[in-house]
Amino acid sequence: MENNNSITTFEQHLEKRYGESGTEKRMVFEAKAKAFAIGELIKEERRLAKMTQEQLAEKSGTKKSFISRIENGKSDIQLSTLYRILEIGLGKRISLTIK
Repeated sequence: MENNNSITTFEQHLEKRYGESGTEKRMVFEAKAKAFAIGELIKEERRLAKMTQEQLAEKSGTKKSFISRIENGKSDIQLSTLYRILEIGLGKRISLTIK
């Protein structure tokens, strides 16, 4: 079998682009990536519930523009707000895992 040195792993790509794990640039990237993932999760759950952003905002006590920013990964979200959106607004349960 031939060794192909031109293949890079995802981790190698991240290190090249954002630096090693633990560096400031990498931590900023990872925080933004996680915010985007949370936004996608909320968007998918909202769609499954057949709710508009406005309906979810009203039910969870936030504004439609804030729901939009969260779903697009453009806003930080406090845990209390995440709780209101998911548990009160969408009727889901939050489970936190720390590794």
